[in-house]
Amino acid sequence: MTTSTPEPNPPNTPLTDTNLVEDRSKLSKMYQHYVEVKDKYPHALLLYRVGDFFETFFQDAVTISRELELVLTSKHGGEVGRVAMTGVPHHAWERYTTLLVEKGFAVVICDQVEDSADAIGLVKREVTRILTPGTLLEEGMLKASRNNYLAAVVIAVNHWGLAYADISTGEFLTSQGSDLEHLTQELMRLQPSEVLFPTNAPDLGSLLRPGETSPSLPQCLPPTFCYSLRSQVPFSQAEARSKLLQKFKVRSLEGLGCEHLPLAVRAAGGLLEYIEDTQKANPVSLQLLRTYTLTDYLIVDHQTRRNLEITQTVRDSTFHGSLLWALDRTRTAMGSRALRRWLLQPLLDLKGIKSRQDTIQELVENTPLRQDLRNLLRQIYDLERLTVRAASGRANARDLVALADSFSRLPELSRLVEDAHSPFLKALQKVPPILEELAEKLHAHIVESPPIHLKEGGLIRAGINALLDERKATVESDQQWIANLEVDERVRTGIPTLKVGFNKSFGYYISISRSKSDQVPDNYIRKQTLTNEERYITPDLKEREARILTARDDLNQLEYEIFDALRDEVGNHAEIIRNISRAVAAADVLCGLADLAVHQGYCRPEMLTGREIAVIDGRHPVVEQSLPAGFFVPNSTWLGETNRRGTEDTEEEKPDLVILTGPNASGKSCYLRQVGLIQLMAQVGSFVPARSARLGVCDRIFTRVGAVDDLATGQSTFMVEMNETANILNHATAQSLVLLDEIGRGTATFDGLSIAWAVAEYLAVDIKSRTIFATHYHELNELATIISNVANYQVTVKELPDQIIFLHQVQPGGADKSYGIEAGRLAGLPAVVIKRAKQVMGQIEKHSKIAMGLREGL
Repeated sequence: MTTSTPEPNPPNTPLTDTNLVEDRSKLSKMYQHYVEVKDKYPHALLLYRVGDFFETFFQDAVTISRELELVLTSKHGGEVGRVAMTGVPHHAWERYTTLLVEKGFAVVICDQVEDSADAIGLVKREVTRILTPGTLLEEGMLKASRNNYLAAVVIAVNHWGLAYADISTGEFLTSQGSDLEHLTQELMRLQPSEVLFPTNAPDLGSLLRPGETSPSLPQCLPPTFCYSLRSQVPFSQAEARSKLLQKFKVRSLEGLGCEHLPLAVRAAGGLLEYIEDTQKANPVSLQLLRTYTLTDYLIVDHQTRRNLEITQTVRDSTFHGSLLWALDRTRTAMGSRALRRWLLQPLLDLKGIKSRQDTIQELVENTPLRQDLRNLLRQIYDLERLTVRAASGRANARDLVALADSFSRLPELSRLVEDAHSPFLKALQKVPPILEELAEKLHAHIVESPPIHLKEGGLIRAGINALLDERKATVESDQQWIANLEVDERVRTGIPTLKVGFNKSFGYYISISRSKSDQVPDNYIRKQTLTNEERYITPDLKEREARILTARDDLNQLEYEIFDALRDEVGNHAEIIRNISRAVAAADVLCGLADLAVHQGYCRPEMLTGREIAVIDGRHPVVEQSLPAGFFVPNSTWLGETNRRGTEDTEEEKPDLVILTGPNASGKSCYLRQVGLIQLMAQVGSFVPARSARLGVCDRIFTRVGAVDDLATGQSTFMVEMNETANILNHATAQSLVLLDEIGRGTATFDGLSIAWAVAEYLAVDIKSRTIFATHYHELNELATIISNVANYQVTVKELPDQIIFLHQVQPGGADKSYGIEAGRLAGLPAVVIKRAKQVMGQIEKHSKIAMGLREGL
């Protein structure tokens, strides 16, 4: 095997590849250090602080220039010639790195850790932060209304361990399972910004952006996420367990619930090591690790979340038009994130559901309390993220003022709910006294409107520290002397245009126009000559300048030390603040749901352990809000067991499976989603859009509504449909809710009808899951005459001589027409096409024997 020697850098062409530098000693000292740091992080973009800029060099400069559309320039790099360079202002680094991280890049921040004035030789620089999609803390880089999860996955044969954390809020959870499909679905629920995966592959340490692939990744990991390929070492059982014991200062993992879950431990330990590695000098404050199992919650797979449009719409993936959009009336960022989590993890526990319902009920019935709470909650900032920034040493003075303002609202919040009886309001009745004390201390120490930068002074109020006040007085006295100097010197010299100025490089100076230079006193020392003016100094002026600058530096440093102590004090109470922030977030969610229930006319559903689903005059929560008031047509639903309908005293069997027929565009799909959303909302603990409801708790909600070709895997519409249907039939139970729309339509009529019949029969007879099966195969209505727990319902229309009117009403009985041609007319098909379609349909109906043959065969 032969190796080629790199081509030398052509003259006047900036170097873009460090591999072209055969002898690094030919680089300048700064570039030598840059390359040393870059060698440690070959897969990340390195931002290297040089004065007022963060610079990038070599290939990183080319990449950043391309991705951020910045000018690519160059700089002398020593004997090797010029080196490619792109830079961003240091005060705007967050904005630029946010764009890079959003594109899936990892960014290393190498900052100056000593003042250039104190440096002997090269200014000392160190890596202070590694930014990756899952390790962001800065407010401007995060979305307030959703968590930013970092996940870690360990897979052994068909078993898996998963850990995830949001370092901006401190959440840290882990789980373990035996079905890789469950792992896939859990990752799809979390939508992590970054996933860690241990591997021994050659591309170790690389960050795979969404869509990029690697042979190291198993097929169960969705390709839509960023993956960081990591070393196996921190994910080993011994290393991971030791890391967790050390972090949480415990002797056993038993109390964390994962002592006997080795894969969960490995994932959590590897995740923790990565967090510590990326945060460097500012460790993140994490909550105590919590272990959970997927069966603790209602399982809603990714396909169902998509079909029910829980967090975004199917058509254009927007928030507007989703269930979350329709329900979110929270007043805090914490509450908005909590509502999202609740919708993605509905409860199975009846006690937990009823606790949430009780709180909503109390807030519905007590309008003044609800309104006062909502007004007060609006004044509380994001306690979760502000606390983490304080505990990690990244909070600025404005963050602490926001915390103090929020803490000050808590006693008032407590007084508002002092007579409340429901559990989530009672949790707010006792505010830890330390938070009131912290609020008073922070307000007493920090000025009302502090600057953003922490080391430029102006943070701390007078009267807090005697030495600080003394230094302030000295600086103010000298500054007043400088201010008086201009007036005094104008009088003394007789030069009315004389001015005293200052700039960073030159210091204080006296400016006199050149035409007046002959009147300059003897004690003036000329320092600079410009086109229209001369600049001078005096011994007294330079002495005062030295005193001012030294005193100001000392003053600013002392202010920073006082502030840093305050920040540490807040961080020391992080767990107390987290507890109250969780209570505030939950109350915010429930207060918003109560307000929604009042204004939209929602009812409290009666939650049961059985299989009953009885919804009277149910409505789609999103569509209803999108229409003018009163336009939505409500419909009822009965599934499972027995139930009294209306005011009748007779018991009626409620079917396990409903065959739902009706015209295209009549509202069948809307009705399916409506039933699913009402069930999901009820298990979240919310009131529901209906006149009344009795609902048995579901273990899973399945949907198969619409399908498209999966071009990535080469699967047709029909294969996608069959895969989704197979998943339902293999996992549904008698406690599940199954919502099917148009099974079998992607293939030939005979095949499609046969499959639809067999699927419906299997669900009704073998599984007995509660199912609504919307179809255009009217032959399926025959199932109701054969199977006792099957019933026929139809979405009704009113037929007129030349048109039909959609009534959007679901009534007992089966439809015998689809009115597809009428739907085509409404969609705007040309009249000649409609006419011809009716002629063809008449011929088909005349000769078709499908329905008759099916009946005879049965």
